[in-house]
Amino acid sequence: MTTEKDKLKMNKQKLKIGLLLDDYHAAAWFYEIVRQIVESEYAEIQLVVMNQAPSEPRPPFYKRIWRNRGMIGHVLYRKFEDKVYRTSPNVFEQKDLSEMLDCETIKVIPKRTKFSDRFESEDIEAIKKHDIDIFLRMGFRILRGEILNLARYGIWSYHHGDNAVNRGGPAGLWEVLEGWDETGVILQILSEDLDGGLILEKSYSCTDSLSINRNLHNYYWKAATFIPRQLKTLYEMGETAYFEKIKTENAAPYFYYNSLYRTPKNTQLLRKLMSLYAKKIKGKIGNIFYFNQWQLLFKLNKKSGISTSFFRFKRILPPKDRFWADPFIIYKNEKYYIFLEELLYKTNKGHIAVIEMDEKGKYTEPQTVLERDYHLSYPFLIEDTDELYMIPETMQNNNIELYKCVDFPLKWEFEQTLIADIAAVDATVLKKDDTYWLFANVKAHPAASMHDELCLFYADSLTGEWTAHPQNPIVSDVKTARPAGKIFKHKDKFYRPAQNCSKHYGYGMQICEIKTLTKEQYEETNVQSIYPNWAKDFLSTHTLNADGKLTVIDALIRRRK
Repeated sequence: MTTEKDKLKMNKQKLKIGLLLDDYHAAAWFYEIVRQIVESEYAEIQLVVMNQAPSEPRPPFYKRIWRNRGMIGHVLYRKFEDKVYRTSPNVFEQKDLSEMLDCETIKVIPKRTKFSDRFESEDIEAIKKHDIDIFLRMGFRILRGEILNLARYGIWSYHHGDNAVNRGGPAGLWEVLEGWDETGVILQILSEDLDGGLILEKSYSCTDSLSINRNLHNYYWKAATFIPRQLKTLYEMGETAYFEKIKTENAAPYFYYNSLYRTPKNTQLLRKLMSLYAKKIKGKIGNIFYFNQWQLLFKLNKKSGISTSFFRFKRILPPKDRFWADPFIIYKNEKYYIFLEELLYKTNKGHIAVIEMDEKGKYTEPQTVLERDYHLSYPFLIEDTDELYMIPETMQNNNIELYKCVDFPLKWEFEQTLIADIAAVDATVLKKDDTYWLFANVKAHPAASMHDELCLFYADSLTGEWTAHPQNPIVSDVKTARPAGKIFKHKDKFYRPAQNCSKHYGYGMQICEIKTLTKEQYEETNVQSIYPNWAKDFLSTHTLNADGKLTVIDALIRRRK
């Protein structure tokens, strides 16, 4: 049966897309963008504008070497990385766009200045006849002049870096060399002011600690989802609503406070690399004598409420052959039951266990309650219709699964798959206003990081049909995306604990206040950052939960073998 919404969609015109290219051969990440557009219901590629500017004659090899002698180290090191730090699938593998394009091509020779390209008036007139909605730039140099205003919604282009802190290039390099916690990427509409165009989407990933190739691989694949996502949103929202939202998000001034980054000189690169590799070698030597282990920490209050002074918490230390993490609590029968991930190092596969704790803080050894032939962690608990359910993290099975407690606390049975065929972690459910809301981190692309993007789904019941929120991903930031425990209420406000994975996985936590939660809108604000600073042996803390008088967190410690 065709609904009214379906009829409106069928009558809606697809967005008309043009490509600005230097060649039909493009990197795999841009090929993926074009493929998604070609197969979409919201846009179609109607024009290719091909750059035919003649290439400058290349000087002899020895002259090129001499001219770039001060930066030859960068060239050699990138070749070394191509051999040692290979990535798969290769984000820069060259693919032929022509095999899937069926549209007119206009060949242009732009008027060139030192760094910029301007289109001739006859080329502008020829392009104008196609009435393009959006141009995607993957060629030419800095664009100037009338071409910037030719498409109805402008020229969309990437800046691979956070342009508030890193302008220039090369992309993804300085974040690694400087040891920055995160690497940014933005999609913007080009303007005469090079970095002053409207930002359509921005995101942050954890910077690789050593490899430029791995760093690029991660965030280029993630960025490949931006254009299809924004095109679909524009198509569904319409011009007025979409650009009102974009202009609101761009309302604040944007200051740049660093110098323009350039390719590093040989001595500069050598110093940076020596520092990076020395740090890596030191870590390897340390691993001979020490290992990292997740442990639990708890605090029992005299009255109900979440405990907030972590230095007062007592430790629950696992044996050296395993770790305990992701604690969730439920109070029953005058006891606290702490469900957790237990992972034995020899199997490297997590299962769910439970610790019983009395009101004086005495606790038992963990007992296994749920084990599968795939990894389990993050045992989220929810009581619904007088039943207790668990939603453990089951990404290895490519589903979000629901389990029902049939004999508390030790026996759990599979109830149903909540969402199938999804690479998701740390599903966290909140019931509010007669609606169930499921938060989970979802991979933007199979080759991208798991930590960067938070998605939201809603349903009328826990076991009902889950619908993806139209703003997904509702968070695209490695510092605040991944869930870190149950959403809690404090003084009539809801707070979402989130992991900060910028330095490394599970480094710290953020407390985010949920400002707006509807089927159309989501907004949250980070109100506090939590770092593992209260003990010298702590490296990370990434889960926070409370029930009754008990609060439990976890912490990664450095422990002697």
